[in-house]
Amino acid sequence: MAKTVLLAFLSILLVAAIIVQPDASFQSSLQGLTVWWNIVFPGLLPFLVLFELITAFGLANAMGSLLQPMMSKWLKLPGEAAPAIFLGWMGGYPAGAEAVASLRKKNVVSKQQGQRMLALAHMPNPLFMLVVVGAGFLHKPIVGAIIAVVVWLSALWVMLLMTIISRKEQTAKAAAPTASDDEQPRGMLQRAAEALRIGREQDGRSFGKALGDSVTASVQKLMMIGGFMIFAAVLAKLSEPLIAPLLDKAGLSFISQAFFEGHLGAYSAAIWNAPGAGTLGNAAAIAAVLAWSGLCGILQAGYSITGTDIKLLPFVAWRIAHALHALLFMLLLWKPLTTLLRPLLAPGAVPTFADGSIMPDSSAIVAVKAGDLPFLWQFSLPACILLALIGLLVSAILLPYRRAGKT
Repeated sequence: MAKTVLLAFLSILLVAAIIVQPDASFQSSLQGLTVWWNIVFPGLLPFLVLFELITAFGLANAMGSLLQPMMSKWLKLPGEAAPAIFLGWMGGYPAGAEAVASLRKKNVVSKQQGQRMLALAHMPNPLFMLVVVGAGFLHKPIVGAIIAVVVWLSALWVMLLMTIISRKEQTAKAAAPTASDDEQPRGMLQRAAEALRIGREQDGRSFGKALGDSVTASVQKLMMIGGFMIFAAVLAKLSEPLIAPLLDKAGLSFISQAFFEGHLGAYSAAIWNAPGAGTLGNAAAIAAVLAWSGLCGILQAGYSITGTDIKLLPFVAWRIAHALHALLFMLLLWKPLTTLLRPLLAPGAVPTFADGSIMPDSSAIVAVKAGDLPFLWQFSLPACILLALIGLLVSAILLPYRRAGKT
């Protein structure tokens, strides 16, 4: 009862604030809509459709069969977790949360496994980090690559830490057939092919039906995401008179946007000009903001896991831990990664669509159009193939260790 009264009171306050500041509310709504339409919608729709299709045609089952040894040994997860985590990393939040919720509803993963999967799969869109943040916000494409590497590495580090300290549990597919002592990679491929056939037969939809259902479901999810983003942008703007003065005094002005919405928060962190911060300070702040994902991203994940027994509060703790580790990793790895990536990623390797005239009082996001994003799409298919090959190679490498453990 008290919670209901509190939410009702806060809703009334929000309506009153919108009435008192209609212009600010409208401008912030437009900003959130612009981010969603120009960045999130074109960046996320193909991945959502792709995940629905690979599930319908059994590819998720095949990938799970190939990656079973690696996922089980390192992350204590079933092989079916691999496509969901890959989708979250490539599609951005909340694509991973949708996939995790689907696996949990099918009882493919346990509650504890789903909780950890949700934390690992909830990642920012790589196109946003590499192109929008690196080339658009900072005008330094190599910094966008460093931010992406730090966010990914810190996520894996936190996951490995939690896997080590958590109690050992059997994977959800423990009863499934496992590789025998004499099994070779060829046998693994045969099991993957059989998993592909079974998954396809269980779905049974034609390509046209599966594609139509995938597009419909994906667009519906994206409309929900857009509503969350607009709402978070309005909240961030209306809360500025209350929290902005305190944050300005502390030299952390970007937090007021970052707390509510990750994309807008990343831009605020990019133009953050704290004394002595420099490019490293901006990059560390952006990495922490993207790892946190904002209240908007957390609410999207919460909506996605509705109907499952996965809890949101532990997920929030994961986001805080990931943000802190991303900040620390950036400070520690800045010089090594800069030295390593500079010869591999020259300044001209990623298109710089911003003209350098962006000022802190104007939004760079408005200048980002959907046509600026396809540069990295050409790497999507090679990335999928590379992931499958790596999984197969790791599975083959682990076979001798599995034999040794059984003897």
